[in-house]
Amino acid sequence: MLPVVALVGRPNVGKSTLFNALTGTRDALVADFPGLTRDRLYGYATLAGRLSIVIDTGGLMTGATAGDRALRDLIERQIAYAVGEADVVVLVVDAAEGPLPDDHAIVARIRKAGKHAVLAINKAEGREPLQLGAAFYELGLGEPVAISALQGDRLGLLATRILAGLPAAPGAPVAGAVADDSPVPLPVGTRIAVIGRPNVGKSTLINRYLGEERLLTSDQAGTTRDSIRVPFSHEGQDFILVDTAGIRRKARVDEMIERFSIVKSLQALEEADAVLVLIDARSSLTDQDVSLIGLVLERGRALAIGINKWDRLPTDQREKVKSDLDRKLPFLDFADVHYISALHGTAIYDLLDSGRRAAEAAVRDLPTPELNRVLKDAIQAYPAPVAHRSRIRLTYAHQGGRRPPLIVIHGNQTAALPESYRRYLVGCFRKVFRLRGTPIRIELRAGKNPFAGRRNKLTPRQVKRRERVRTLGKKRN
Repeated sequence: MLPVVALVGRPNVGKSTLFNALTGTRDALVADFPGLTRDRLYGYATLAGRLSIVIDTGGLMTGATAGDRALRDLIERQIAYAVGEADVVVLVVDAAEGPLPDDHAIVARIRKAGKHAVLAINKAEGREPLQLGAAFYELGLGEPVAISALQGDRLGLLATRILAGLPAAPGAPVAGAVADDSPVPLPVGTRIAVIGRPNVGKSTLINRYLGEERLLTSDQAGTTRDSIRVPFSHEGQDFILVDTAGIRRKARVDEMIERFSIVKSLQALEEADAVLVLIDARSSLTDQDVSLIGLVLERGRALAIGINKWDRLPTDQREKVKSDLDRKLPFLDFADVHYISALHGTAIYDLLDSGRRAAEAAVRDLPTPELNRVLKDAIQAYPAPVAHRSRIRLTYAHQGGRRPPLIVIHGNQTAALPESYRRYLVGCFRKVFRLRGTPIRIELRAGKNPFAGRRNKLTPRQVKRRERVRTLGKKRN
């Protein structure tokens, strides 16, 4: 088992910046805005030569307004989970603000949990470490470490202090050892991103898969701000589920934080093997849902559709949702649609299986002989149209890429091939190779004419004949 280190502290003290510095990533969303982090974020770090798991947490707030109290309680529950999992807790404080009553309250919680704690004074760049440490001794956590997470100052000393509080492991290097260059192991499995508009149930769905309150959920739209990766196994298959922030129309996005969250969601979409698009059945299919699905197809990602909150939906509303799907998404007949309830777990594993099959289809190997056989059969059943007084010829096909499958077809006059015939060919390839859930791209290539742009030089006999023809023409006129 790898040792676990949890980063805790008040809002806006630099926990996410420290998380990124220790893990060598940019996974945590960072901005000069208090309360940005809400969910637990896990990452790998090599601390003083020992591989460890680091957990970023939201800021603990002892005082909150009535409107923020419910959200504060959810965040504190997530922090309590992180502290319970941790072997060492790093309390991050702000050097400029000094020890505050909230810091004392957090220390009391750490002691109640019975965890070994290390005090890190962040934002200490340009300051004398000994003078800073003297002010924070009153927290009772021993000698503090003055660091700068942004500039990386004294992070090695912090790692040594953390390692001293970790449980010993067989073969673990001693404290103060130099970190090796071995690569950090990344979670393996099919990466499936869950996207959708705000408050459609993305976090609830992932929590239902895990069987625990791993992600923060609330009726308040925009609760999730970061993209959270969660390893998960089902029936011997490994997955990495990625919870994303809700994506609204650009005209409604007015906060800088929401813009950062959307960027992280789009990055998760780009890295995903497959995408589960969640739609709120109670608001039916909106134009924003159609735009999101179009974005997924534009990026060439495999997908499956989940119509969430289907439980207790009136019959007339169900019929309206199905009618809207047929009317607004006629181009999505290759993707599976499941009517689910993330809250109660209805049909959620059918949705996951569709995502897995779509991801597998997106990377499937398409043998060249089989591609050419399908192409030949398709042309015999429905010949290509005529262009410029001659029929378009499609002669050869081969696979040109994956995620999504790219099929390259060679022939002549391919630029004149109608879009309808392209769709016909895509349907033929999809049916034979069972490419369910993934878009297919066709690239047409025309052979070069070796005589294009060249003029034959006339022989002396051809020149004399041309002159005779011109002379005869003049005499007749």
